[in-house]
Parts: sequence; C-alpha cells; structure tokens
Amino acid sequence: MLAPIAHRANTADPYAWLEERDTPAVLAYLNAENAYWQHALSGTEALQQQLFEEIRGRIRETDLSLPIPRGNYLYYQRTRAGDEHPRLYRCLRQGDSLEVDSHSQTLLLDLNQLADELGEDGYLTLGDYQISPDHQQLAYSLDCQGDEVYRLFVRDLSANTTREIELADADGSLAWAADNQTLFALRLDASHRPAFLQRIDADGTHHCVHHEADERFFLNLARSSDETFLILTAASKTSSECWHLPAHTPQATWQCLAPRQAEHEYYADHGHWCGQAGWVIRSNQAGINFALYVSDSTRSASQPWQCVIAHNPEVMLEGFTLTQQAAILSLRVAALTLLEVHRPAHAPVRVELPDALGTLDVLDVLEYHSPVARLHYQSLNRPAQVRALDLRTDEQSVLKQTPVEGGFAPEDYRVWREWATAADGTRIPISLIAKPDTLQAPAPLYLYGYGAYGECLDPWFSHARLSLLERGFVFAVAHVRGGGEGGEAWYRAGKLAHKANSFSDFIACAEHLIRQQLTQPQQLVIAGGSAGGLLIGNVINQRPELFAAAIADVPFVDVLNTMRRPELPLTVTEYEEWGNPAEGEVAARLASYAPYENVHPQPYPALWITAGYHDTRVQYWEAAKWLAKLRVAQQGDAPLYLKTDFGAGHGGQSGRYQALKEVALEYAFILHTLKLEPTPAQEPSA
Repeated sequence: MLAPIAHRANTADPYAWLEERDTPAVLAYLNAENAYWQHALSGTEALQQQLFEEIRGRIRETDLSLPIPRGNYLYYQRTRAGDEHPRLYRCLRQGDSLEVDSHSQTLLLDLNQLADELGEDGYLTLGDYQISPDHQQLAYSLDCQGDEVYRLFVRDLSANTTREIELADADGSLAWAADNQTLFALRLDASHRPAFLQRIDADGTHHCVHHEADERFFLNLARSSDETFLILTAASKTSSECWHLPAHTPQATWQCLAPRQAEHEYYADHGHWCGQAGWVIRSNQAGINFALYVSDSTRSASQPWQCVIAHNPEVMLEGFTLTQQAAILSLRVAALTLLEVHRPAHAPVRVELPDALGTLDVLDVLEYHSPVARLHYQSLNRPAQVRALDLRTDEQSVLKQTPVEGGFAPEDYRVWREWATAADGTRIPISLIAKPDTLQAPAPLYLYGYGAYGECLDPWFSHARLSLLERGFVFAVAHVRGGGEGGEAWYRAGKLAHKANSFSDFIACAEHLIRQQLTQPQQLVIAGGSAGGLLIGNVINQRPELFAAAIADVPFVDVLNTMRRPELPLTVTEYEEWGNPAEGEVAARLASYAPYENVHPQPYPALWITAGYHDTRVQYWEAAKWLAKLRVAQQGDAPLYLKTDFGAGHGGQSGRYQALKEVALEYAFILHTLKLEPTPAQEPSA
C-alpha cells in the first residue's frame, strides 16, 4: 500500500486546506493516513497484543483506592477487571480507621454505566467532583467528547436522583458555597478560555458574577484550605490576581486581594501560618524564585504583606500546603523536589526522601484539622506510594503502594543521573533507568523531553515502561531549559527569545548519551507530546542523523501559523510563552525554529505522530500538515505515520484499557522500527 500524498495547493501555506474541519477532502486524507499505518503495522498485531497483555498483567485490575476521610464518611474508588473506568463510593467512618465498612458502602457514581450510555466506544472523562459541605449532594462534570467542554450534574445522595445543570461551555471546575445550595462554576469564552465565573443557585438558574476580559488571563476556582473562603485566581503567564468570597455568603460581592501588576505573580490561600490564621501568599515581588508572605484576613488591598520566607536565588518556592497543625513548603533544589515543614515554635524540618532521585509531593486530600498529611512519592523504579507524615513527630509511614503484579522488584533496576553540557556551558540533567546488564554495551534508548511552560518532568513510575526495560532498553528524561526543573531562571532561559536553548539542550543530551556509549544513533528513540512535540519536530529538522525513530504526540509544530491566528483557542495567552508574531522580530524568530516551517529535503528518522480530532489545545491539522510536508521531503526509507483519533482530544483515549492499547501500539512501532520484534521462532507457543 502506497503512502498517501496530500494535495499541495499553490498558496503561501500549501497544506492550509487541511484546516477545513469536517470537509470530505480533509476526512478522506486523515482516514487514508489511518489506513496506511494500519496496513503497514498489520504484521505487528500479535506483538501489540503481547505488549498489551504484558502491561495489563502488571496492573492490579481489581483494586481499592486509599479512602479519604471527610466528615462522617470515607470516600474512595474501586476498579474491577474489565472496566475502563473506576466507580466512586463512600461508607460510614469508624473513628480514625481507614477500613472500608462494606455494610454502609454506597455507590456514588458509576462511570462505566455512564460510558455505556454513550455507546461502545464512547469517550468519557470525569472532570471535577465535589461533595457539598453537608455531604448530601455530589456535583460533578463530564467531558463526553474529548474537547474539554464539560456537562455539569448534581446528584442528590439521599433521594438518589441526578439533575443536569444547563450551563453551556463549562470548563468543568466546581466549588460549593457553605450553604450547601449554591454552586460556582467556570465557563469558557469563544476562544476556549475559562473567562466567566457563574453562580448557580438552588433552582438551577445561573448568574455571571465575574468576567475576565483580558484574553491573556485564565480563571481558576478553588476553596481555601480552611474552607472559609472561595478563591478565584486570574493568571497569565507573567502576572496574576486573586479574588475571594466568604464561603458562607455566596450572594456577596467578590473582593480583590491585591490588584494585578505587570510581572507580579502571586497565589493565595487562607489558613494558619505558625498558629496564626490569615492569608498566606506566594509572591515573586521580591525575586523570581518566589517568597512567602502572610496578611490579616480583614486586610485591604493596599496594606503591605509580612514576609515570612525570604526569596532565595538557589531555592525555588513552588507552592505551599496549609493545615491547622503546620504548613508544608514545596521546594526545588538542584532539579529535585523537597518538602519543608513549618510549625509554631519549631525550626523548619525537611522531609526525608526514600531515594536520591524520587519525586515527593503533598496530596491535598485530608481534613484541615488532621495532624497527619498525606504525601505522594514515586521514582523511576518505585511505584507510586501514599505516605503518611505525622506533623507532630515528622515520622513517615507507607499507607498504600501501587502494586506491580508479576514479581517486580525495584532493586532490579539502576536509577541514576547524567549531566550533559550545552554549547554555552550549562549543565543539563538527565534522569535514567535501566537493568544493570543492559549497560554492558550500547543499548536501545528512549529519550523523553518537554521543555516549556516551566513544567517539570520529575521522575515518575510507569507499569508500561517495564516492557521496554525488560527488552534491554534504557529510559531517559532530558530536563532541558524551558521546563521548571532548575527553578524560574531555568524556565525563562528556554522561552521567548531563548527558546532555541530547549532544542540545543536536547541535542546535547542525545550526544552525551551516545558519547557515554549508553546508546547509538541507530538505537536512539526520542519522544515528546504537545509542546514537547515542538521539541521533537525541531531537533529532527536539525539533526535527523542522531535518531532512529521519533514519537510526537499531539505535537505543537505549526507554531508560526497558529500564533498568527488570535481567534484560535488559547493563542492570545500563549504570546507570553512564544511571543506575538505581529511583531516582525518575533515572527522571524518563530519562523526560524517552527518544525513545519523548517521541513526540508533530507533523510528523516521513522516517525509516529498522533492527533486528536477534537483537540482544542493543539488542533489536529498541525500534525496533519506537518506529516504531509514531511512525506514529500523524506529522502530516506524510514516510514512516517500519522494516527488521527476521531474520538478523543488532547489527552488521548479516556478508558484505561484503551490507553494501554495506545501504549502497546507505540511500543510495537518502536520495536518494529529498531528490528527488535521477536522472530516467529522466538514467539511463545499457543
């Protein structure tokens, strides 16, 4: 079967016609590309099934989540073998015990039943779900298409009835007022930006109580940690502003904590700091790594804040969690996460990590007055754990560890860090995992990257990844500039005019791994998604000879054309990340690195590209246009595939088994490309 060749129009952008959603020509082309990869990879179907069964076999399909205590109840989820989605339950609470009482167990929400009502392949993602303060009502939101537009529902748990809230273009966020009747939700504007705060009264009528007119700003809705306030945050990439409302007076007027200022980011919560109740605020007004401030609950916007944790150029203050007992600061030092506990009349204590290269976060799931905080821990070789931290004694205990079926042992894998050197001398960290016997010679290596928005690729565990590691792969994460692993300065060194650093850092990491004889170009697979797809698209334009294969999931590759269209979802707010191409200098810079703009005739590595037809973050046509251009430019014999999912959006498939099949398909592509798939003689007998 020959690869499809897209029609090339005689226009400035010859593949712009692929942006004409739902037209017969566009649908025919996308379906032809799907048919092409399906035919080309049909010989891997047995391998795909084998990989799927391997991955599935490591997951405990029937499981119970760790119950969350709230009031008189424990809330938890159950999964059952064969089900795509979990079921939500609660039972009566027996003192401090976390044991589930089966006699009082009540099913709150069955997502499998809801998915079945949408059809056999129905997409369904649970957005937010919030129990009312009196525990009598459950508000929840559902995305039924993958476009991140949600339907809102309220379930009366006593009457066992459900009503839908008629609110168009809901973004899925929900928060109850203290009266147990009033609900607040966010609504999207025409550019798919959460821009309206709606108050929903008990009779279902809704009223817009706040509109964010500046297209750079997104709204975020939450309850304060002590549940006395509702907090609305308006944030762009470079500044923010908080509004608050007493939870017991939902009809009152929202008040601004401090008016927004250019380049000033601040984020507020209400609770206790070292025994005193009030506002606790993380702000960058004194330095880019943020400092911590407190303020009285009744302050006016003009009153100064009191600094309690000063700015530290070596330590990034990423966040904080408040309880009545203590405050926990989330810090980042030398590209690693740290937690620091602050209590009245005590010196700060840093929480010990079980491993040198682990990721430790606070789970905000316990009641405010509890003396125990829950932490989430994982590493490349250690499955996710929920750990209890006693805020009185600093003692830790493991409450639950995600099981890995089939004889897995963390000690069978080596986890370590390498440091590549960029062209300007900057040292770039790389996190790696492999079985020790893999490291005796250059091995196939899967290198992952992102490098945008200040997001951190902290070490994480993957059941699926074990299928590659058991086949002799090394897995590595390149912590390039543009991410947040090195603090705010690290992020700023990979955005706007400095974006090229992200790409050169990634290439430096690949070259370092090759020099260290951990891999070879013919064994090196690279991957990234969304803005990470931009990274992948750029580096294969620059240095295609370094890589055997590349994975680009929902890739942001048509950067220049997208940023020229402010009517598209999210474009305007992205100006602070990439720049506004209405400025000639910015347009030239984007054109210099945009993957789509820089495709040129040369041998490209094998490519696996995915797109979601309902994706509102990165439109499907970015991947389609890029692939069409690559297909013509390809001078080698490596295959180029585009898989468009017509039933999903930016996050891919919603069901857990569907998601596993997607991973199995990607891995089959990799093994097939590297010629590592088993020969018939190696395949297990029936």
